[in-house]
Amino acid sequence: MTTELRRLRNYIGGEFKDAADGRTTEVVNPATGEAYATAPLSGQADVDAAMAAAAAAFPGWRDTTPSDRQKALLKIADAFEARADELVAAESENTGKPLGLTASEELPPMVDQIRFFAGAARLLEGRSAGEYMDGMTSIIRREPVGVVAQVAPWNYPMMMAVWKFAPAIAAGNTVVLKPSDTTPASTVLMAEIIDSILPKGVFNVVCGDRETGKAMVEHNTPAMASITGSVRAGMQVAESASKDVKRVHLELGGKAPAVVFEDADIAKAVEDIAVAGYFNAGQDCTAACRVLVHESIHDEFVTALAKAAADTKTGQPDDEDVLFGPLNNPNQLKQVAGFIERLPAHAKVEAGGHQVGEKGYFYAPTVVSGLKQDDEIIQNEVFGPVITVQSFSDESQALEYANGVEFALASSVWTKDHGRAMRMSKNLDFGCVWINTHIPLVAEMPHGGFKKSGYGKDLSAYGFEDYTRIKHVMTSLDG
Repeated sequence: MTTELRRLRNYIGGEFKDAADGRTTEVVNPATGEAYATAPLSGQADVDAAMAAAAAAFPGWRDTTPSDRQKALLKIADAFEARADELVAAESENTGKPLGLTASEELPPMVDQIRFFAGAARLLEGRSAGEYMDGMTSIIRREPVGVVAQVAPWNYPMMMAVWKFAPAIAAGNTVVLKPSDTTPASTVLMAEIIDSILPKGVFNVVCGDRETGKAMVEHNTPAMASITGSVRAGMQVAESASKDVKRVHLELGGKAPAVVFEDADIAKAVEDIAVAGYFNAGQDCTAACRVLVHESIHDEFVTALAKAAADTKTGQPDDEDVLFGPLNNPNQLKQVAGFIERLPAHAKVEAGGHQVGEKGYFYAPTVVSGLKQDDEIIQNEVFGPVITVQSFSDESQALEYANGVEFALASSVWTKDHGRAMRMSKNLDFGCVWINTHIPLVAEMPHGGFKKSGYGKDLSAYGFEDYTRIKHVMTSLDG
């Protein structure tokens, strides 16, 4: 007996629609490897329709008061909270993530982040008005940029959608959002929930593949393009957007170092780094994937981390004992396995290093030691449940190794020496430095990197301001 697949649809101008040409793609649950839904494979006509809807809605939404935008976002947060079980179920089916951890670790911060941006909507301020020329008063206005094209990734499809639409809509913009082609279900459910709250056209969802995203970024309607994804995708977006000088917001890859000094609390560092490295199957651009350990405690640390890996469980979403689920798709499983298969002779797999089970895309929590700074697995993003360990001799070498990659999103320092922690936080070339912890995020603080990790900030007032433009108004006092 053939199971009928659920039918997902685009959300354009307040209506749910199939792709104009009827094309679809199958959506697969990575925990089973089986298709459970179809989604539109949107083309140019669908992108045109979504952009037209967003453009038509923009003047009205731009002119709403900040308090009205705040009220709308607070209603969205309340509605998401009320339908949390549905959102968690959709996200788990999207990604294979554990149901319990998705409910406790993703849904609450996501709702909190919407409420933060609801508050931020009422704090759009410029510098104070003043007379900087005789007889003239200058005023600074902060305005929404217009229609925003947004592309969300597959590792946190639900939360990343919030990071995209909440600040943009709070600032008075309208949005066309494309979820990943492998994880559209929770975003489409969000559209169903939002439908009764926002005016038609303010929030639009277009499902599709890389070509759909390309058509959105190249479209002449959006004033801004925002993407969370790979470095390659970010570079392509920046190039495409440059053709008509769109603003670009890029949150790309990461290769986060966790620098552990000899005076660190080894047990706490191992426990926290293992969680920060393996949560969400390591499919996190801030994951503690690259550990640098002082040579005096290296062997002890590796032994403890290998045991932590062996004690970490992956499995089906309804298993309450698992820390993480499967990799997102067969290509990602192949990529992660490929890094391990290509390890140089001097590397040693201390734990894991293999696929788990015959169904779904599960990979064992892995620890690799004995690596050199120029090894492929050190320099490139694995994006899987793999933690590498290198040894360093002193603070200078630790910084050299930590900064010696092309990514610069997040990092952590583990030491009891306050002065050393402050020196490291100053000299680490990363957008975030955690001290004696790794991976906590709060809505009030910015998330974003340097170098090939992109530019622009998510979360915080800085992320909010990224979705605004600045206008100078000067008026004569003579009337």
